[in-house]
Amino acid sequence: MVNFVLPIITECDMNDIIKINTVTEYNNMLGQETLHPLVSIIDFAKVKPFAFQKIQINLYAIFLKEIKCGNIAYGIKNYDYEEGTLIFISPGQVYGVDSKGEKRQPAGNAIVFHPDFIHGTPLGKNIKDYTFFTYEVNEALHLSTREREVINDTFGKIRYELGHPIDSHSKTLIVSYIELFLNYSKRFYERQFNTRSHVNKDVLTR
Repeated sequence: MVNFVLPIITECDMNDIIKINTVTEYNNMLGQETLHPLVSIIDFAKVKPFAFQKIQINLYAIFLKEIKCGNIAYGIKNYDYEEGTLIFISPGQVYGVDSKGEKRQPAGNAIVFHPDFIHGTPLGKNIKDYTFFTYEVNEALHLSTREREVINDTFGKIRYELGHPIDSHSKTLIVSYIELFLNYSKRFYERQFNTRSHVNKDVLTR
């Protein structure tokens, strides 16, 4: 199991952190084409091996991790995360892996989107309700096989829209799919916490 731990950031530390402010900057860092200036889907199987670093990202980012890639830093608490889990990062936060310069091949998918993309939409007004973006939730979302199929299907819908020429329907559809993605994640988190609660009760009973 890999811990998600972020030490207190000092002025000196900040010099070693890459700052990402736009979707285009994030895509350029990974060598990926930008299909939409405010939202992107990343298939890490198409990304060349690189040395992981700490990043301060001013975007919303969701990662479906398919492999362990080192001690990931995020927040001020331990972040429980394994292979095949969803990790949620909010704008302005620092996360990353100290791979000590060693290049590694990432695996999985990610969606990143700028806060401006959802500004003025119902999702923009309700985004704070998805508390798994905050430090308080120090546990990644562990997906079952069926849940992962649902998540990957939603990734696919967003990827399809990004491959379609931008028109008057693009933003509405993509925002709707992101909201669907987050609502499924909320359901799966509740399932995870309920399962954990039942297991704890069984332990106490024994």
